Amino acid sequence: MKQRTIAKSVEIVGIGLHKGVPVKMRLEPLEENMGIIFYRSDEGVSIPLKIENVVDTRMATVIGIDKVVISTVEHILSAIYAYGIDNIRIVVDNDEIPVLDGSSSGYCMLIDEAGIKELNASKKAIKVKKEVEITTDEGKRVALKPSSHIIYDFSIDFEHPVIGEQTFLFDYSIDEYKENISKARTFGFLHEVQYLRSMGLAQGASMENAIVLDNSKILNPDGLRYDNEFVRHKILDAVGDMSLLGYTLVGEYNAHKGSHHLNHLLTKKLYESADNYEIIDLEEADEESKVFEIAYARA
Repeated sequence: MKQRTIAKSVEIVGIGLHKGVPVKMRLEPLEENMGIIFYRSDEGVSIPLKIENVVDTRMATVIGIDKVVISTVEHILSAIYAYGIDNIRIVVDNDEIPVLDGSSSGYCMLIDEAGIKELNASKKAIKVKKEVEITTDEGKRVALKPSSHIIYDFSIDFEHPVIGEQTFLFDYSIDEYKENISKARTFGFLHEVQYLRSMGLAQGASMENAIVLDNSKILNPDGLRYDNEFVRHKILDAVGDMSLLGYTLVGEYNAHKGSHHLNHLLTKKLYESADNYEIIDLEEADEESKVFEIAYARA
């Protein structure tokens, strides 16, 4: 099991969710052990993907250094993490990642176009040894549990006739991610969009890049891609947020009414004690290597 990057640079232009202005994004290969690095070409500032560089988690996952930020990084990170890419540079010329259609399928297509390149260094992963969890008084919960597999188990409960209670279990592989997770779009409620726009946010939000609901129904003419698209998108977000661990996760992520903020607290809590995890070399860990070989097999 070797570290991965992309085989060539690729780029795309899209609209930012909040400012609603065009953003050019380019993905570039990096050499082994360099990690995932964001770069604001308009500011000349690099922002390595690290837990300590997360500066906001209220509406999306936002990273930054010295007041230079990049917002809504979770969808592109979800695709990068799902493909097992360890080293890559993400260059943007504004403070947002293009939202595309509100899912990560467009980023998957971009990575497929670039291709995957294996590097010489062995791939490392973070294996959960001891369960850690974050809970709230409102009944929200996120947890990481020991497992030799990679599993995301999510449940949601919205007081809305279209959403209600939904659950989904994602047993990781690249093909399963592309088919069952990557196409799930972000969603929001009409009154929230109107409120955000009054604050100068969500200027780029539309039914072209999100599922929009009023008090009783979905407003998108084409409806849903899956009956439970909402909970699948929550898993998409969680995969992206777990990339902040800095290594491919081996373990089970479990959530009920999870959020970007709780995911951020969870990654921080895992690292609070060395008893909670171990960094493993996948060339030396037979059981875990087989899991990844199967997960990467056809993609």
